Amino acid sequence: MYARRRHIYFAMMGTCLALFVLAWGVVRLWSIPVAVGMCVVAMVIPPVAAMIANRRGPDDRWWDDPSGDPTSDEWWDELDGKKRHR
Repeated sequence: MYARRRHIYFAMMGTCLALFVLAWGVVRLWSIPVAVGMCVVAMVIPPVAAMIANRRGPDDRWWDDPSGDPTSDEWWDELDGKKRHR
């Protein structure tokens, strides 16, 4: 899953870079509004790419998963309010 997300991220960032370079290297010669529009689209791609690259997959371990140390897990559960200490 990680490799797939990484490939999608790099493809999106490559598209962003290509849009920006083409907008001001080629398209601006014919239409500045279209070049600006391409840059606006390129501006939206990096945050979306970051969200896609950092989303949790079904097999990914997450920050709140048990660590395997019963003492540590019990302590964190108590802090999070999952278990009430009697």
